[in-house]
Amino acid sequence: MNRTGILAGLIGRGIQASRTPALHEHEGDAQALRYLYRLIDADLLGVDDSALPHLLDAAERTGFTGLNITFPFKQAILPLLDELSEEARGIGAVNTVVLRDGKRVGHNTDCLGFAEGLRRGLPGVAKRQVVQMGAGGAGSAVAHALLAEGVERLVLFEVDRARGQALVDNLVQRFGAGRALLGSDLACAVACADGLVNTTPVGMAKLPGMPLPAELLHARLWVAEIIYFPLETELLRHARALGCRTLDGGTMAVFQAVKAFELFSGRAADAGRMQAHFASFD
Repeated sequence: MNRTGILAGLIGRGIQASRTPALHEHEGDAQALRYLYRLIDADLLGVDDSALPHLLDAAERTGFTGLNITFPFKQAILPLLDELSEEARGIGAVNTVVLRDGKRVGHNTDCLGFAEGLRRGLPGVAKRQVVQMGAGGAGSAVAHALLAEGVERLVLFEVDRARGQALVDNLVQRFGAGRALLGSDLACAVACADGLVNTTPVGMAKLPGMPLPAELLHARLWVAEIIYFPLETELLRHARALGCRTLDGGTMAVFQAVKAFELFSGRAADAGRMQAHFASFD
């Protein structure tokens, strides 16, 4: 498989600042692989979301080994795939597609990435109630990771109520009644929460701001982001000023890339080396 090299890519919007190509190519170089990683940015190409099937077809025809998928395509990609891993099927979102033997197989490495970040970055935090902002493709993976990591009750807030309820229904089916619910009173939920996780794009360099009013934060919260550009979002800055324990999106970014590299290359990745390379970007 590796004799002719690996050609991988990322499909998404506004992804020119992504550190994923450098993570993959640096690890490929360290393992003496011919490894190229390219960005397929729908914004830069000037195409709308309906172009996704054509982008996937083009990548397949031109010999891509695999693709990472990011906002806003993690759920839209599902009907375009031949198979799903058990985890991707359960989560209902895909961030990694392996193209092999004429088949498109979808995986989700976001869930593993967030869980690893939570274990490493926020060990021992209380998990009785956690508030999560957002229920999109990344939000679905994070919600599954939170409940799998022992959160007793997850309160979801999502502007698209139907999408939020669909995720709650999925979580309840997998983890049991009462483990997840769709919130209606954000102030009350945050006041009673041990933790807060932002899975919306609000806070990214291209979409600055906060996903909730700063005055709702309190010092008893731990606060986690999945955004890594910038590493310190406005939400994390406010939380740290209050004395909250915080987790940026860097660890999730690295560990989802570790697993994706392994799926594309068929080789074990050196997670420590990839973490060190990610840290060198700052």
